[in-house]
Amino acid sequence: MKNIIVFFLAFFTSSSLIAHPGQVINKFAAPGKFCTGVAFDGSKLWVADYKADLLFALDPVTGETKSKIPSPGFWPQDLAWDGRFLWNIDLKQKKIFQIDPENGQILKTLDSPTDNPGGLTWDGKTLWVGDCKKSKIMKIDINDGTAVQTIEGPALSVQGLTFDGKYLWSSDRLKDEIYMIDPQKGEVITILKSPGKYAYGMAWDGQYLWNVDQQSDSVYQIVCRDDQNYIISNTRSAIITITHEVKSNGKGMIKDLNTYLAIPFDMNQQKIKSISFTPHYTAEKSDKWDQKVAMFSYENIPADSVVRSMIITEAEISDIHYFIFPDRCGTINDIPEKIKKTYTVDGSKYLMNDPYIQKLSKEVVGDEQNSYWIARKIFNFVRDNLEYALEGGWNVAPVVLKRGTGSCSEYAFSFISLARAAGLPARYVGAVVVRGDDASFDEVFHRWPEIYLPNYGWIPIDPQGGDKPSPGDQARGIGHLSNRFLITTQGGGDSEYLGWYYNYNQEYKTDPQVQVNIETFGEWEPLKK
Repeated sequence: MKNIIVFFLAFFTSSSLIAHPGQVINKFAAPGKFCTGVAFDGSKLWVADYKADLLFALDPVTGETKSKIPSPGFWPQDLAWDGRFLWNIDLKQKKIFQIDPENGQILKTLDSPTDNPGGLTWDGKTLWVGDCKKSKIMKIDINDGTAVQTIEGPALSVQGLTFDGKYLWSSDRLKDEIYMIDPQKGEVITILKSPGKYAYGMAWDGQYLWNVDQQSDSVYQIVCRDDQNYIISNTRSAIITITHEVKSNGKGMIKDLNTYLAIPFDMNQQKIKSISFTPHYTAEKSDKWDQKVAMFSYENIPADSVVRSMIITEAEISDIHYFIFPDRCGTINDIPEKIKKTYTVDGSKYLMNDPYIQKLSKEVVGDEQNSYWIARKIFNFVRDNLEYALEGGWNVAPVVLKRGTGSCSEYAFSFISLARAAGLPARYVGAVVVRGDDASFDEVFHRWPEIYLPNYGWIPIDPQGGDKPSPGDQARGIGHLSNRFLITTQGGGDSEYLGWYYNYNQEYKTDPQVQVNIETFGEWEPLKK
């Protein structure tokens, strides 16, 4: 027995050194094939099985059954622990039972506030109930079971619930995900991949999450917080070619043409293997935002000719997922002065000193001091008040916000304007995008903001991408990027070479009566792994 304990501690210690949120650090077989709920009583892990109609008390290290009691009903779902007694919610009877864990005696019975009860947890004062079909989460009156507060569920179902002292955690078996939720605002903050494919009940043991999975018939102990700020996964290898074409017709020539192509760079989720240019660039430049560009210079281009400039990048691009905890994000005062000075200045597309922007930013942010929640409030306002539309051109932030529609660039300008007006450093990035198939063509491109958060650095935040109905999908707009983006550009505003564009720009002089047509597009060529 001593050797087993030593082995477990060694495994636990070594695992902790490389642990990240969502990582499984302990796993054992569930006590039955139809397990649903789970709760932790301070020493034992309780698991409900709806076919056996039993509640099992397990050793949380080995999974050994220490005792068992009858379930109060015949279709037990999630379990909760209030510090003294167990609670169980029953799907068919639509009741919530308070149970003596010593003998299974039912001490109290409440009506469920929903016809589809799933998740259940205790927050220190009362119970929360999850609706597994309508995806609602309800805080109840412990006296009669009626709902006193209702928030939207993160996604499609609420199979399991637990409370860690500050946040709710919810499992969704259809999305195979676990969500951290602010119980007051109802907003999803962090998303973890569930360890199994049928995530059911959730529990909190004071440091780790527990989840019982009905497909794998396993119980998992899961890291929910660690020093690792992000993970990458699902790496894509590809060659991405950006082509810039200038075509002219008319009676004269293009006298001078400078084409600028942004040069991609390494990022946490993006590794550049090689870059080549056709033709070779005339010069490499760096703008005031430290963005490198390749400059191609041409002279005396006759009519009816085509000038083509290309940058060919081989890259490995991964999904990236940041684990953001608001209490780690500090205040604006915790941000380095150089970052604040550089990325809170005004720009001709932001007009952050416009009285409308100043007033609106104060109204949106209020007296919030936490840097994450400042960004989240602005994110919510922009996605709630803008609808995606290509109006032609990029209008300034006050015009866009008053109009209520905008392109991805106009979403970005509006967000950055409000963020900088609030004192929060913000910038934008621009990318070439996989459109559908892995071998694809992009002529639309995409731009989104980034914010600077203390203890995290620059974090992607896309109010246009997060303009979705469910709280879970909204949260994907913050700290999440898929492997569909080759980022070429990081900018804080107007650039000497790119102007307000991203990916590319150009400037030229022509003779009279010369028409210039410009096309720029990206092509993705997948590479075999």
